[in-house]
This record gives sequence, C-alpha cells and structure tokens, in this order.
Amino acid sequence: MDNPELPRSLRLQAASCRNLGSPFHGDLLELAALDLESGGPVAALLGPWANADLRRLFDDAMPLRLLGGLHDLVLSGDDPALAATYPKPGREADAASAWIAARAALIGHHDRIAAFMTHEPQTNEVRRSACLAPGFLTIAAETGLPIRAFEVAASAGLNLSWDRYRFQFGDSAWGDPGARVVMDTEWTGGPPPVDAKVEVIERAACDRRPGDLTDPVQRRRLLAYIWPDQFERLDRIRAAIDLALTLGVTVEAADAVAWTARVAAPQAGAVTVLYHSVFWQYMPPESQVALAQVIADHGAAATPQAPFAWLRMEPSPQNMAVMEVRLTLWPGGQERRLAEVHPHGAWVKWLN
Repeated sequence: MDNPELPRSLRLQAASCRNLGSPFHGDLLELAALDLESGGPVAALLGPWANADLRRLFDDAMPLRLLGGLHDLVLSGDDPALAATYPKPGREADAASAWIAARAALIGHHDRIAAFMTHEPQTNEVRRSACLAPGFLTIAAETGLPIRAFEVAASAGLNLSWDRYRFQFGDSAWGDPGARVVMDTEWTGGPPPVDAKVEVIERAACDRRPGDLTDPVQRRRLLAYIWPDQFERLDRIRAAIDLALTLGVTVEAADAVAWTARVAAPQAGAVTVLYHSVFWQYMPPESQVALAQVIADHGAAATPQAPFAWLRMEPSPQNMAVMEVRLTLWPGGQERRLAEVHPHGAWVKWLN
C-alpha cells in the first residue's frame, strides 16, 4: 500500500506497547510494519484503512485490532502453531519466531481476522478501577451520602463493580478483604480517604456496543485485547469476568448522551456520579458538546441534598500523553485534578 501512515501507525503503536510493558507486541508490530511495506499479508487486511490519516488510524485503534485478531486465534485454540509461539507463564516468547506463525495465520485465517477487525476494540481494563476508586472515596467523604453510580462507555461493565474489588494504595488498603480481584497499584502522594463510608445504592452502565459476558465469543474478544505477555492483567480480567457473571452485571446498549439525560439526573438522598475512562476522545465533537451540556444541566439541577458528580479518567486537555483523573462536583461545579495515572492503572500520582 502507498499510504505511509499505515506502517507509521504500526511503529508508533509498537513504541507505545513497549512503553506500557509489552515488548512482545512491540516487536510483533515492528515486523508487521515491515511485512506491510513488502506487500505481505498484513496489507491485505488493511483495505478499510487504505486512505486513512494517522488520526483515524488511532481513533480506530487499527494496530490493536490486528493484534487482537491474532490473540483471539491463540485463545480459541484454533491455531495451535501460532499458540505455541505466544508467551505464557514460564516461557519467554520470541517475536521473530512468533511472526513466522503469525504471518501464516494472517494468510490461513484471513477472513476470520478481517471480520474480527471490523469491530471496534472493547478494552475493559479492570485496573482502571484503581484510578477511579479514589475518586469515589473522595466523593463519599465530601458528601457523606450513598452513591448512585452510572458509567458510560462501559464495554462489558467490569469497572461497574469497583466497590467489590480490593485495592492497595501504597500503605493504605480499601475494598472487600475477601475479593478475588485484587490490585496493588504503585502509589505516590498522600493517601485517599479510605475511611470514607461507601454505600452504592444504585448502579447502571451503557455502551454503544456492550459486551455480553454470557457469550463465550465475546468473553474471548475482551481477553484478546489484553496483551499476551502481561499475565497479571489476564488473570485479573478473568477473575473480574467471573465476578461479573456471578453478580449478573449487565450493560445497556444505548447512546451515552441520551442515556445520561434519561437515567443520571440528581436525586435527593444520594450523590449521583457519572463516570467514564478513556472514552471522551473517541466521541465525535458534536457528541462531546451534547454530553457536556447534559452534564452541565444535571449539575445545575444539583442541590446539597441531591449532589451530582462527574468523575473521569481521560488524557489531559493540555497534554494528551498524560492520563489524569478529574472530578467536578455540584452544587458548586469546581473542577479538580485528583491524580495523574498510568493508562492501565499500574501507578497513581495522587494530587488531591
């Protein structure tokens, strides 16, 4: 293909994977870029992006779709030769060897991988709860009220159960002592208000295309987007899926703007919290404006007896390379930067 942005996007994502602790995926994408430039089987899968600019390639997460399609094959057991080259506990994978099998898979399973790549990634990173939970603790401490928690762009809803997990925030711990989902996050700064009374009396979530955890194919799709050399992340999401199935967690298929307007208005006797993570940048500009207006309207309707909070983990408006947690609490509507955080929740720099 003649579009130089295609191999460039693969190499930029390769660097990002390495920076975020997945050297295997970094090396695999470098080899995919070389294959693309030589007219190999990667090129045959990228037709939908033949004329895409770099912004669209990253908005669509094209490199991650390619990696996810390969990992899905591994997880399904449908390509034993490819699976034999992938990392697993006790075996360090060699990307050069894996690429030989991956290249054969891209040819032999072209239609299946192409179909996988038509779906936008459903990345339900459970450890983002370690970034959001301190925000909920802050809200509970400052309002003294039970919580109504509403998540938009929730994927399969694994971060809807944030209060049922166990967190280690430096020297401070919070959450269910018997939880199967445990997160030890590198923490700097003062402690969050772990002594706050937290009672979630209502919770709901929406996504434009929610994941159905009762469907084994969709469960595998979630796992496919977890990087294969990050075993702790894979174990954590499997435990979170098991818990969500036990609890009967569901996510409504709905547009974020209309859903927020319909379900998340403040109510007396509780603090209503709208929250999301790594979502805002993927909305069309007109949807950003519309959702911001709904949030402002809910904020304007808030009272001390019926407060409204907007909690989000998103790239900084000033520097997209910095991920941060922000909180706006009404009445008042003051916006605060609570923390700078790792995109997958590996560390939190608490600022509040």
